Amino acid sequence: MDKIEPKHLTGISETALWTLWNRGSEALRPDRTVDDPLAVELIEHIDYPYRQRFGVASQVVSMRAHAFDSVVRTFLESHPKATVVALGEGLQTSYWRLGRPAATWITVDLAPIVALREQLLPGEQHIIKFAGSAFDRSWMNLVPSESSPIIVAEGLFMYFDETTVYKLISDCARQFPGGTLVFDAAPDWFARMKVKTVGARRDVLTKERYIAPPIQSGISAKDAAALATHIDGVASSQAVRMPPGRGLQGWLLRAIYQGRLIPARWRMPLYVLRFKSTTGDR
Repeated sequence: MDKIEPKHLTGISETALWTLWNRGSEALRPDRTVDDPLAVELIEHIDYPYRQRFGVASQVVSMRAHAFDSVVRTFLESHPKATVVALGEGLQTSYWRLGRPAATWITVDLAPIVALREQLLPGEQHIIKFAGSAFDRSWMNLVPSESSPIIVAEGLFMYFDETTVYKLISDCARQFPGGTLVFDAAPDWFARMKVKTVGARRDVLTKERYIAPPIQSGISAKDAAALATHIDGVASSQAVRMPPGRGLQGWLLRAIYQGRLIPARWRMPLYVLRFKSTTGDR
């Protein structure tokens, strides 16, 4: 396969390459936190200056992917032919990491990302593609009627304001009673940091250095834990445990999500929401 130049990826769409770089680099390590051989292949097939743009890879993206995979895997063990909706899926390879389940898998992302996925990833009969925004409710029409899907929003909500995010959650709860949503976001302090660039230090003044899209949300673990009382249709909200990381960095990254010594209003949220069913909470 000839290498593909992703020149059409900009803004939030370009973060798909950022997370891919982190997962693929981590997958090459003998002490990796997640197995992701397909991510390694994707990196090889996309002509992009990963190291110059993004610098040294971090394990946090793979730790997060492991946590999301665990939630979806547990859900599919009880509902093997359910529907999974991956919002803003980017170049995630979750479907293959989970062993190509028999579930209906709806991947939702902007047209440039969907086109890239079609070029690079294996065709699968269970995968349905929606080329559009995760906040365009049209994707909901692809979910089979009477279905209670699991909706995955990994690395997405932090790029949108709280009002927009909460409205989508409310609409999902109303549209899919008995369904599930797993998501992460970023608290106020992270948004206020206004992280603009990443990448190798020597490239700080060059055009190669990546300019990250601004963090828009200010949703903390404390906020996420209270969603069942603030959003009608949400029955419960439960924190997802991050897997152990590697070394001191891994310990610190895990603590940012679930460290008991860190106040909930400062912790990064990674939560599972259960929607109320039509027959009452369950």
